[in-house]
Amino acid sequence: MREPGRLTSAGAAGCGAVLGFVGDLLAGDPRHGHPVAAFGRAAAAAERRLWRDHRGSGALYTAVCAGGALAAAALASRAVRRSPAAAVSLTAAATWAVLGGTSLSREARAVGGALAAGDIEVARERLPHLCGRDPQTLDEQQIARAVVESVAENTSDAVVGALVWGAVGGVPGLVAFRAVNTLDAMVGHRSPRHLKFGWASARLDDAMGYPGSRLTAALTVLAGP
Repeated sequence: MREPGRLTSAGAAGCGAVLGFVGDLLAGDPRHGHPVAAFGRAAAAAERRLWRDHRGSGALYTAVCAGGALAAAALASRAVRRSPAAAVSLTAAATWAVLGGTSLSREARAVGGALAAGDIEVARERLPHLCGRDPQTLDEQQIARAVVESVAENTSDAVVGALVWGAVGGVPGLVAFRAVNTLDAMVGHRSPRHLKFGWASARLDDAMGYPGSRLTAALTVLAGP
């Protein structure tokens, strides 16, 4: 029987998620030492060892990187399952690490402010913080469009989708979603190097992103005028 006043595992997960969400609202992403950046460096090192111009090699790379992140998160969750305070702390830290809504909003507003002030050079300088397009080839309207598209996509990837997978899978769900999303950003594009190698990461990201993207679309309609 559960002790009176003792958090259930669902309660600990809920409290941790709220704390992590508030942490992102208040602090956003740090400029140095972010856990996702550390995962990205590890994934880049794995790519250097595993790259072959073949879908099978890309699938192995995705399994190693995403599977390793999932396994680490599952082990960490198992280690704290008997301590509600530790479970809350772990969930809060994982939620904060995978969310990026505050930083997304901050960067979008910075570009928007530069465009409103007529300073297209500053807008071009800030745009790479949001997306991978070459800002030197874009005019004012194209920069504005890039910002809107990036905010729309990343609201799903960096906020709604992450929370959906956190609700479904707890800390392992949060970490796996962010790992797959990061791999897609790194190798899931149609460059000659990654057309085959990045196929598995891109398709897995599509599958994991589907629930969050549909929910984001519905919430956008409800929140609109």
